Amino acid sequence: MKARYKYRIYPTSGQKYQLVKLFGCVRTVWNDSLACCQEKYALGQKKPSNSQLQKLFITQAKKTENREWLSEVSVVPLQQSLNDLNQAYQNFFNVRTLHATSLGKTKGFAIKPPRFKKRRSHANC
Repeated sequence: MKARYKYRIYPTSGQKYQLVKLFGCVRTVWNDSLACCQEKYALGQKKPSNSQLQKLFITQAKKTENREWLSEVSVVPLQQSLNDLNQAYQNFFNVRTLHATSLGKTKGFAIKPPRFKKRRSHANC
């Protein structure tokens, strides 16, 4: 049996600023990569691999003027956001194949495709 612990944190104002910056960077990477995947899908092309998305929207984006602020946060949460996007697409297509052919990989309710993230007030600590 696994134990679960619930913690509440009380960040200082400086920590709140860093968290808001991190959440914003993660949201931007997610939205940029999701837009790219949707564009490729509309053109009938294959979805880019996770490593290609990391190269485009993390590594190369840090070198541009518009996205140079991405280098102010750790790269690990940015990479995790792309991993989460990849998992969301896998879940969507696995359940979709189930409903289309009745031979899919997973069973359950229909899963909606990944959506764009937006600013929410509770993410501001």
